[in-house]
Amino acid sequence: MQDYALAVVWYQKATELGYAKAQLNLGVCYERGLGVPQDHAQAAEWYRKAAEQGHAGAQFNLGVCYKRGRGVAQDYVQMIEWYRKAAEQGNAVAQNSLGFCYERGLGVAQDYAQAAEWYRKAAGQGNADAQNNLGVCYKNGWGVEQDYSQAAEWDHKAAEQGHAVAQNSLGFCYERGLGVAQDYAQAAEWYRKAAGQGNADAQNSLGFCYVKGQGFDQDYHKAVHWYQKAAKQGHAGAQYNLGFCYENGWGIPHDDGQAVVWYRKAAAQEHSQAICNLLSLLKRCGVLAA
Repeated sequence: MQDYALAVVWYQKATELGYAKAQLNLGVCYERGLGVPQDHAQAAEWYRKAAEQGHAGAQFNLGVCYKRGRGVAQDYVQMIEWYRKAAEQGNAVAQNSLGFCYERGLGVAQDYAQAAEWYRKAAGQGNADAQNNLGVCYKNGWGVEQDYSQAAEWDHKAAEQGHAVAQNSLGFCYERGLGVAQDYAQAAEWYRKAAGQGNADAQNSLGFCYVKGQGFDQDYHKAVHWYQKAAKQGHAGAQYNLGFCYENGWGIPHDDGQAVVWYRKAAAQEHSQAICNLLSLLKRCGVLAA
């Protein structure tokens, strides 16, 4: 039976001997409120003690504290300093995070080449987030020459680890034949994996596969099912597609009222086709003058 309070007692005894791992673990207890009252300032302090002894995990955690302003004042420069210390020791999560900072210009000047380099270091260690991010770099030519084959390769590595964004991205590669031979069955399979994890882009794309009969038999009912899931997450494209299904009675009873509802939601996100369809439908229903 877990006893966090007792664990804290032993961590505290070990910290008195200067053990960095115990300092890290005690910081985690304070951060999460395990066996002690949650206290972000104490968490940051214990992370600092371990980080100053060179513990890479603590260095990364202290960087996160500075990123979020938890227990310390928010400070992106300090965040970068601690991320870098951990990354240079080979901490894959820190390497990926440092790459993201270079990609977005957080605490450092934006530098896609540096972003790609840190992503590559983490990706080579099997970090799925970094593999996905490196795939994005190759897809967009950020810090590397644009190379769809490399993009698909890194997407595939992350996708096989269950990374939903990479699964959706790999599905797109197969759908469009980017870096791989076009294969609708493979596209649909990867969309299905990502959609099952709640990825709204994949849910919308999976709905489109069912509408077009790409990779599956055409099935408007299943298309509507996936459009609804994505639309309820606020996906503008899926909201438009769901409105279109209601307007045309595809896989669901014809309902202009519901079509208007979903077109409005997509239009509010500036979906251009939804705006056009909404205006046309309102005119047809006599709500707007023709």
